[in-house]
Amino acid sequence: MIRTGLISRTLKVALPAAAAVAFTGFFCAVCAAEPASAANTGSVSWAFLSAALSAGLSALAAGIAVAYVGAAAVGAMSEKPELAGRALIYVGLAEGIAIYGLIIAIMILSRV
Repeated sequence: MIRTGLISRTLKVALPAAAAVAFTGFFCAVCAAEPASAANTGSVSWAFLSAALSAGLSALAAGIAVAYVGAAAVGAMSEKPELAGRALIYVGLAEGIAIYGLIIAIMILSRV
């Protein structure tokens, strides 16, 4: 049985917190991308912005994926406890999305 009150309370706290973290990361990336000189305005700013977007959006997507996969994993483990190993693997695969975004951000920033 799904408890909608608990889900709505969780979303009321989790979504603004995730939005605050994403906004803070975006703001820091924009501040870090401020050009030091007039000759450095083009590609460096876009590189910082694209690195911040790739890391931030992939972390947001990973959080959403872990929420759904984790809920399904707990439900599956409550019915069949022997599925615990497989469930943890699926949650780990969902967390991999954030790692891929971080790797892409590092690759972008290494070219600057």
